[in-house]
Amino acid sequence: MTSPTILLPSAISDLFAQVTISGSITLADRYGLMAAVLDESLDEEERFSIDRLLHSVSRGRVKIVDELSTVIE
Repeated sequence: MTSPTILLPSAISDLFAQVTISGSITLADRYGLMAAVLDESLDEEERFSIDRLLHSVSRGRVKIVDELSTVIE
């Protein structure tokens, strides 16, 4: 039996902002998105943000990187 995934209240909006600023999505970000997609309690705005992120990746506007995190200075 697996334990349920519980996201932080602002996790999706924080992830969306970080990816928008950096222009890349990290390994940790991808795991966060995977957990979010499996969460059945997401509201419409959070689902829309996830769709926008995935669309940006598919269009090449956001790069997929194999780093664990990005550091913005």
